[in-house]
Amino acid sequence: AIPLGLIINELVTNSLKHAFPHDQRGKIIVRLHQRDGQIIITCTDTGVGLPDDINLLESSTLGLKLVHALTEQLKGKIKILSREGTSFEIYINPDSMEIPG
Repeated sequence: AIPLGLIINELVTNSLKHAFPHDQRGKIIVRLHQRDGQIIITCTDTGVGLPDDINLLESSTLGLKLVHALTEQLKGKIKILSREGTSFEIYINPDSMEIPG
């Protein structure tokens, strides 16, 4: 749960910092659901969007590198959509997560 919380926190923080420049208004939507045995986290904003050539591995921002590293730690995958804002979809197979106890 901690890596999932850190991922969501980082994506929401990035939206607040970058998606709405010059006091622009918009929405941030966070969804967590399960489909076909996978946990899917979706963080969407209605802001200015990301550059078309964004690459998480080569990103200069620590936040996006952290999102990528935490997703890899959970053996998940990231899908980024940048149309009418930005949407990060993170797919995680719960069977690949190690649960202490």
